[in-house]
Amino acid sequence: MQWHEAFGEKHQPSWQDIRTYVGKGVVLWDELNSYLSTLCGKEGDLSYSSCAAQPGWNVKYRKGGKSLCTLYPMQEFFITLVVIGTKEESSVFHLIAEGALNEYVIGLFTHARPMAIGRWLMIEVRDGTILRDVQTLVALRLQAGGR
Repeated sequence: MQWHEAFGEKHQPSWQDIRTYVGKGVVLWDELNSYLSTLCGKEGDLSYSSCAAQPGWNVKYRKGGKSLCTLYPMQEFFITLVVIGTKEESSVFHLIAEGALNEYVIGLFTHARPMAIGRWLMIEVRDGTILRDVQTLVALRLQAGGR
């Protein structure tokens, strides 16, 4: 069953519901949420989106009014949306040149269409290498002041 079918707009999931749905990805889920909660000084905010691209409940992290990332529960893994703004692009190109990012994340970045607000990366977090890249990108957003 799809996430948005299991928990409709009027049926907000608990944190445990999310952890159960993420299944074998829960260790990575917990690690990223702990990292982000520490970084932001609070837990993420549950919100519902009817966006056709990724409908359903998600977890948003913001700091100082700036969006850092959004987490989307999936069955056995999760997706993290990180928008790489124009302020962060040169830093990401530098990380790529250093070989500091996973090929998967590099591919998402290089194939993302640059827009006025940045490049939208929908990153499937399925292993620790990808998780570390997400943490690196979020840290860049924070250093650059977010969006």
